[in-house]
Amino acid sequence: MRPAFVVTVLASCGLVAAFMQTLVIPLIPRFPDILHTDAADASWVITVTLVAAAVIMPVSGRLGDLHGKRPVLLASLVVLVAGCVVSALAGSLLPMVVGRGLQGCAMGVIPLGISIMRDVLPAERVGSAIAMMSATLGVGGAIGLPLSAVIAQASSWRVLFWISAALGAACLVLLWAVVPDSRLRAEGRFDIPGAVGLAIGLVSLLLAITKGGAWGWGSPTTLGLFAAAVVVLVVWGAYQLRVRYPLVDLRVSARRPVLFTNLASVLVGFAMLTGSLVLPQLLQAPALTGYGLGQSMVAAGLWMAPGGLVMMALSPVSAGLTRRRGPRTSLLTGGVVIAVGYVVSTLLLDNAFEVMVATVIVSSGVGIAYAAMPALIMGAVPLHETASANGLNSLMRSVGTSISSAVTATLLAHMTVTVGPVTLPSLAGFRVAFLIAAGAAVAGVLVTLLVPRVRDRLDHATTVVAADERSELEVEERDAAGGGRDALDVRATG
Repeated sequence: MRPAFVVTVLASCGLVAAFMQTLVIPLIPRFPDILHTDAADASWVITVTLVAAAVIMPVSGRLGDLHGKRPVLLASLVVLVAGCVVSALAGSLLPMVVGRGLQGCAMGVIPLGISIMRDVLPAERVGSAIAMMSATLGVGGAIGLPLSAVIAQASSWRVLFWISAALGAACLVLLWAVVPDSRLRAEGRFDIPGAVGLAIGLVSLLLAITKGGAWGWGSPTTLGLFAAAVVVLVVWGAYQLRVRYPLVDLRVSARRPVLFTNLASVLVGFAMLTGSLVLPQLLQAPALTGYGLGQSMVAAGLWMAPGGLVMMALSPVSAGLTRRRGPRTSLLTGGVVIAVGYVVSTLLLDNAFEVMVATVIVSSGVGIAYAAMPALIMGAVPLHETASANGLNSLMRSVGTSISSAVTATLLAHMTVTVGPVTLPSLAGFRVAFLIAAGAAVAGVLVTLLVPRVRDRLDHATTVVAADERSELEVEERDAAGGGRDALDVRATG
């Protein structure tokens, strides 16, 4: 096993999984005609992917801890390929929604990849590898948007899904050939009632958040879903505290480093998505508005793409900062940079180059912050729970992006200007959205300050512990092969 190959393959899998989130954005205006439906129903093509990703991340994480991260990674990629094929063949709404839901299930690849890196890589490579893997969440979306726009404009929309299926299949083969499985296992069994309860609660919550603007925030459907989410998640939490082998160990999740890192993840996720929602609209707004830059979908995506490249480029910088100052400092730094970027964005709106500069600043902060979160989480949880803990952290980021989408859409729908027959978000609306995102980033910084400073020193230490456990496992397996002792069964030590 060569560590560089392992990191490259896992990061590639993360990029493909993240690409699924923005794959269909250029097709949104065309979906009603393509799928023979109306715009409201066509929006489920986006919503189902978000909801499926949120539900699958903690579930796949727990399955990885119990049964091996590599097998669950392979299964996730099989589901991704199947989803792409179903979508490529779809001619109506239902199969497209099914395919997109299967594609969303691949988002478990990223937290699983982060966890397997900790288990199988040499200790000195873990920090930079995790930073790169974590950055794929933003990079895949940022690069995927212009790429999918170019493909959709130059050929049939079905080509997008066939190419995605091919990329997923290539990652599947490489993962099987290159990446070893971690031998660390948690004891116990999979909590099926807990998974069902969490799924019901999350689906209710995310549907209310993402569809509330269309249904009406005061409508019986929206309020009913919010109420159902609260009731179900409270009951689910009580059940998780009583069951022997919970889907999510809430006692571990309540530890200060984990709790406040997850809260900061919600706020950083909120801030991250705002720019991706607002800046393309500004770039594509007609020049007749007085502030619009009149760019095409492809051009707007290309102006946004450098942000994703910067995230990837800064992953080793973030890893170095974490190694020297600790992940807490990295998360603080990232939050501050995001806030500064959004404040600057309120001024850099005169041309496409200025928008690109604003995008790069915000993306720099996101890249630094996202790379720090897994290190904080893994420094505070037992080795056998890293996948489920990372899955929960990824879920928190997803909740933040969902809230951001709802808040930004509602804001821009109420702050508008009319140009001829068209109603568009106003420049003031864009600036208010940036200031709200800056406020979310500042709140994330304040929450991060509540993370105990002592954890800064645990990131490297825990990777060394992981390496020591791997060495111990290998020794005992050799003894077992020689008839001396049974192979080590890694037990939960909490």
